[in-house]
Amino acid sequence: QVHLEESGGGSVQAGGSLKLSCTAPGFTYSNYSMGWVRQVPGKEREVVAAIDSDGATSYADSVKGRFTISKDNAKNTLYLYLQMNSLKPEDSAMYYCAAGSLVVVTAITVADFGWWGHGTQVTVSS
Repeated sequence: QVHLEESGGGSVQAGGSLKLSCTAPGFTYSNYSMGWVRQVPGKEREVVAAIDSDGATSYADSVKGRFTISKDNAKNTLYLYLQMNSLKPEDSAMYYCAAGSLVVVTAITVADFGWWGHGTQVTVSS
C-alpha cells in the first residue's frame, strides 16, 4: 500500500508561483513512475508532469517551460515536487500526486497510475 499526501496548494494571482509537495513515507519501490495530475470539475484528469525512477521527465504542452517536476529520497520517504511558475487562470484545478509502475514517461497516461493522493487545490486569479 502506498500513501501519498499533497501539500502546497493555495490561491495566487496570475503570473505568480506555487510549489506543490507530495510525501510517500515508506516508499521502497526501485522502479516507478510518479506524476502530478490535475482535474477541473466536469473535465477529465490530465497528466501535467511525470517523472520516473531514473529521473526522466515529461510535461503536458500547456505547462512546458513553466512547471518543473522533481523528486528526492530521504529516510525511506519519497518526496515529489511541482514548481509552478508564471501561473495562469487556466491552471486552476485540483492537483493530485500519483504513482504507479515504471512506464515510458513520455507516453504516460492517467490509467498508468495506481496510487493517488487526496489532492490539493490550486486557484489562479486574473
